[in-house]
Amino acid sequence: MENSEVEILLVEDDSADAELAMRSLKKSSALKNIVHVKDGAEALEFIFCIGRYAGRNFEMKPKIILLDINMPKINGIDVLRRIKADEQTKTIPVIVLTSSKESPDIKTCYQLGANSYLVKPVEFDNFLKVVAELDLYMTFLNLFPKQ
Repeated sequence: MENSEVEILLVEDDSADAELAMRSLKKSSALKNIVHVKDGAEALEFIFCIGRYAGRNFEMKPKIILLDINMPKINGIDVLRRIKADEQTKTIPVIVLTSSKESPDIKTCYQLGANSYLVKPVEFDNFLKVVAELDLYMTFLNLFPKQ
């Protein structure tokens, strides 16, 4: 997996939300290769091929990043800032998928270059619905930049 194509990078510290999202995406999505990282520090290591991911091929960028913003170590806003500030990673589509409905968070994420900002519903069925709609968007409607 280290040097194979990563279609979705899921950056989520809540293991229950991550498991639910991965199961839903793998079940319905044409995008099957999903990598889950548990915090912002690990996300940056993965994206920039440093630390524990130093052997990963930098050219194998994720097609899309699903990013939570409320995480330990390095928060999602700082991860987004780093991704969008780098010429080699700024075209990777980033969809913020978080529990925060705070206006400053939403504004900051869009100012930094987020492609979408979605609030995770608390209810199980609604969460599944959001992931299914996100999958439809990613699989059939959105065009990805060539890497």
